[in-house]
Amino acid sequence: MRYSDDHKAKTRQRIIEEAAHLFRRDGVGATGLQPLMKTLGLTHGGFYAHFKSKDELVETALAHSAEQLNSSTEHVFASEAPLATFIRSYLSTAHCANPGEGCPLPTMSAELGQRGQASPVTDQIVRNRLAAIEACLPGENAAEESIAMLSTMIGALVLARSVSDPELSQRLLKTARQQLLNQA
Repeated sequence: MRYSDDHKAKTRQRIIEEAAHLFRRDGVGATGLQPLMKTLGLTHGGFYAHFKSKDELVETALAHSAEQLNSSTEHVFASEAPLATFIRSYLSTAHCANPGEGCPLPTMSAELGQRGQASPVTDQIVRNRLAAIEACLPGENAAEESIAMLSTMIGALVLARSVSDPELSQRLLKTARQQLLNQA
């Protein structure tokens, strides 16, 4: 059977999208190449027709996640109350419950840092989020405040996802959200 000219590019894109989802949801270490490829109906050996290594896929999937994040937050930062809207969205129950669709920082940044695989793509995501938050803040301390706000949001989301008690999870999100909205 002959494949269309763009078959390889489409297959590569499917791998990137599924990997981006699984890396955000389960983490890089917990996402094996064989199960990833099987999910897509592809063979493990076929992976190497698209990527040199899992590390290359991680960087590519992280970049894809960054593009998705930028696209999904573009309208938020163009809204009437961008910072408050971003805080409410980021620290929402929906974002907490759907890590595979959300920001890659809570799942992937800690893992990549612990593995000694810090990524320039992570740098880009952090810088973009900080710049967007900083642009919403008045005063000469906006840069420092944006760092504290982003760190609080990511930390609260990580904690809320990691506890088994749903009430505690909601309390973590709500308290961080209220504190940040008071500063916004």
